[in-house]
Amino acid sequence: MISRKLKVVFGLSIPLFILHGIEEYRTGFYNVDKLYQFIFRPFSEMSGNQVMFITFQIMLWLLLVVSFLLVASERWRLRMIAVLGVVYILELQHIWKAVVSWSYHPGLITALAFPVIGFFFWRELIKSRNMAQN
Repeated sequence: MISRKLKVVFGLSIPLFILHGIEEYRTGFYNVDKLYQFIFRPFSEMSGNQVMFITFQIMLWLLLVVSFLLVASERWRLRMIAVLGVVYILELQHIWKAVVSWSYHPGLITALAFPVIGFFFWRELIKSRNMAQN
């Protein structure tokens, strides 16, 4: 079962993700991230409407799959929320790249909060998982 504390930590992270996305957009993250450029390069020759349509379709498909998994079982709910926990860890790349280059890396400011939220998230997720196994 997903604990109330885990839900609160997740809920508190949503505004952080929104601010983080805005910071990445405003500071040109899409111009410096190699993985982003690799994934989205095929879209560069499409019109804005085509990209919007494809983006909407992919997001809808992901929403449907995730929704199905969330209603399938408690075990799947814990697995799906663990995927979010991995995202908290991956956000450390902003901090790492800033330390290595000794300069600002797009997304760094809001990324500084992810280790804190990630710590509390993983602590509660592990507790929830242990309670579900008992």
